[in-house]
Amino acid sequence: MDEVLKIIKEIQSGIIKPIYFLMGEEPYYIDKLAEFIEQNILQEHEKDFNQTILYGRDVTVEDIVGNAKRYPMMADRQVVIVKEAQELSRTIDKLEAYAENPQETTVLVLCYKYKTLDKRKKVTKVLEKNGVVFESKKLYENQVGDWLKRVLSGKKLQIEPKAAQMFVDFLGTDLSRIANEIDKLAIILKPGETVTPAIIEENIGFSKDYNPFEFRKAIGERNQIKAYQIADYFAQNAKDNPMVLTVGLVFGFFSQLLQYHGLKDKNPKNVAAALRVNPYFVKDYELAARNYPMKKVSSIVATLKDIDLKSKGVGANALPQSDLLKEMLVKIFN
Repeated sequence: MDEVLKIIKEIQSGIIKPIYFLMGEEPYYIDKLAEFIEQNILQEHEKDFNQTILYGRDVTVEDIVGNAKRYPMMADRQVVIVKEAQELSRTIDKLEAYAENPQETTVLVLCYKYKTLDKRKKVTKVLEKNGVVFESKKLYENQVGDWLKRVLSGKKLQIEPKAAQMFVDFLGTDLSRIANEIDKLAIILKPGETVTPAIIEENIGFSKDYNPFEFRKAIGERNQIKAYQIADYFAQNAKDNPMVLTVGLVFGFFSQLLQYHGLKDKNPKNVAAALRVNPYFVKDYELAARNYPMKKVSSIVATLKDIDLKSKGVGANALPQSDLLKEMLVKIFN
């Protein structure tokens, strides 16, 4: 986010590069930067003749260069934005010649999603020399909470750690989907309010009591009654709680717990860094470690691998999700 803000501030201060090559696994920032450039480089009355939107699947690199070499009409600059530029990955090296001597009155933006250029290639080095090459990297799960805080802070809102974890449990690290839900909440909430699990449940539909986070927590605490209640809820709402996802989340928890057992330094700060979790949740691992010795955790990890195979139809005759969940919990708790 810091690099994104730096690019935006430079543009706002009049430092505008002739090429912006936006690439990487996380499309959210690529879209945001392209949107900012689309809305802010030209005045509204200049856009009809001087702003062009192209799509990688419909054009060639030669077409892009041809558009970029045009001169603006009754304006200081023209903007050419190429969306889905990753469709041109096989021929993108042809951009090198233009990047060597880009049109100074053109702002060329290429949205190269889900892929990156080889940094050793000359085309990448030339783009970096004469323009901006921005790589949008996927966030780790433990980074999403801080990202949420910063985005919500910009909307004058706060969020509880458990609420942030609910977003991760239900939406993973898909920043675009999370941002869409945040926008919904920003309409409903007043400045200064805090996003809580109850608010998420009421306005987005994620259950604050019956969700993957509470399921893992109940297992870690050896709260068998609650774990079986949540498992029953998952079985009755299988479409919203697929077995493969549930097993994966529980497997991830016990894999981290195995890692926790192996740590020499169990200082909360070190644990949070090693496990890549929010420091707020370190206490959950401390409790789970007391409930599950290392030998038991190793056994559970092996069990979860077996359950995962069964959930995918390997070595089992299409067992109902309710049966698989019960089998998983019986083997974890016994």
